[in-house]
Amino acid sequence: MAAAADTPMRDLMPEEQLTDAALEPIGADPSIREVRLPSRPESAGLARRLTREQFGTRWLLPAELTENAVLLVSELVGNAVQHAGAPAFGLRIRRRRGWIRVEVRDPSRALPCLLPVREMDVVTGRGLFLVDTLADRWGVDLLPWGKSVWFEMRTAAR
Repeated sequence: MAAAADTPMRDLMPEEQLTDAALEPIGADPSIREVRLPSRPESAGLARRLTREQFGTRWLLPAELTENAVLLVSELVGNAVQHAGAPAFGLRIRRRRGWIRVEVRDPSRALPCLLPVREMDVVTGRGLFLVDTLADRWGVDLLPWGKSVWFEMRTAAR
């Protein structure tokens, strides 16, 4: 699975399979869920469903943690769809002792910007503010072929 983690998301799933079947995990490791989704608004719903299933059904994590993660995934996916200008993006969810890490990967190397509260639009521009508020940690990693915007949440008591 380590090789898949370093593979550009464009190589993870053929374009013709980008349907509900895209929600099937890549590889057999139960601590990692990775999919490739088309850059379309409806992919946010698929990403939310996958996140809710992984956190709540497979890993049996608390409802509040699950719903916060679903919200943050929706925000990061929305940013990738709106700003990356790519036909697809990757979503990776990884569990390790005491932590969950969620990554949205796209081929754009343009960095997201956390806006000051006074500059946020009433309707848009709050995605990274929510990530900054609800996640324990978050950041951006530049990759040879794009970037990964990620957040981490604790699953264990502090």
